[in-house]
Amino acid sequence: MLSSGSLPPSSSTSTAETMNLEGRKSEVLIVGDLSSAIDSIAELSNGVRVPVVSDPHVLELHGRALAEIAEDPPILVPRGEEAKTWAVLARIIDELAARRVARGTPIVALGGGSVGDVAGFAASLYKRGTPVIQIPTTLLAQVDSALGGKTAVDSDGLKNVAGTFHSPALIVADPSLLDTLDPRQITAGYAEVLKYGLIDDPSFFDWCERHGKALIAGDCDARAHAVRHCLAAKARLVRGDPFDRGGSRTLLNLGHSFAHAIEAASGLGRLLHGEAVAIGLVLAFRFSAFTDFCTEEDVERVAVHLSAVGLPTRLDHAGVKGAALFDWMLHDKKNAADELVLVLVHGIGRAFVARALDRSALRHFLARL
Repeated sequence: MLSSGSLPPSSSTSTAETMNLEGRKSEVLIVGDLSSAIDSIAELSNGVRVPVVSDPHVLELHGRALAEIAEDPPILVPRGEEAKTWAVLARIIDELAARRVARGTPIVALGGGSVGDVAGFAASLYKRGTPVIQIPTTLLAQVDSALGGKTAVDSDGLKNVAGTFHSPALIVADPSLLDTLDPRQITAGYAEVLKYGLIDDPSFFDWCERHGKALIAGDCDARAHAVRHCLAAKARLVRGDPFDRGGSRTLLNLGHSFAHAIEAASGLGRLLHGEAVAIGLVLAFRFSAFTDFCTEEDVERVAVHLSAVGLPTRLDHAGVKGAALFDWMLHDKKNAADELVLVLVHGIGRAFVARALDRSALRHFLARL
């Protein structure tokens, strides 16, 4: 199993780890070249060509690596958040049905988090459950969203409001694919890297302060180390709470209650998810300080680092007012009945799940922003 305690060294060779979640097994293959994973994919599909879900941009960049095992043509979806709609979900399932894809044939999701979300959702529904192989092509997806089995689409302006848990049979993480990302995409993904230091690993936050700029600038070793470390950390947190029932997995939502509200209030797709997460992380720290859970020094340390690597840290970057977030946050999936639930911090590396929070305190805090 992936473990955050001992990480394999960065190299161009493949390393395979296995994660078990409630009887489901996911193999994580970290490779230096996507083509080296072809045999593993072919083994899962029993030699049958696999349907590939991707967007046109990613397919043009990386589709050739899968040519020998992929069905032609691929199933194309829009780029970014526009892929996560009921219409796109239905179109994928209709296409799988039209091709008479067998239940045991894996569906390959080649792309960023949005492609992974909608393709994984389709796989969970098609014939009541078809394997999915995640090949994440963004930093955010490689360090976070590809692992753990969450799938989703958006609805009525709400982020990830409908979805399932459907653990991938295989995750192929190739850090070299990140070389094709534009600076905005790679920087946005870094917010999810930093999150793991803020949750329960202050030494990794220290590492981020030293190497974050190099990672964003293209340092191969820094990127490979971050992918390994974050996947190991997420595997550990997910294993203790695979279906996100309020245990350790909930900590992965640090900053996300604010972030999802920011995305909704500003219009889904206006900000990249990682940009909203960066602002959300700072707001989670600021609200923690506002409620006397952490110090202002910790808040400033986080905000300074995020700003230094080029990420937004204030709501004016999103073009929304704090008061506009309150109603959206009341719809957050972590809330139970009338109970307001947020992931807050006692400091860097000391996140906790805060339950039954005073709504008036949150409203007052947001109104000041």
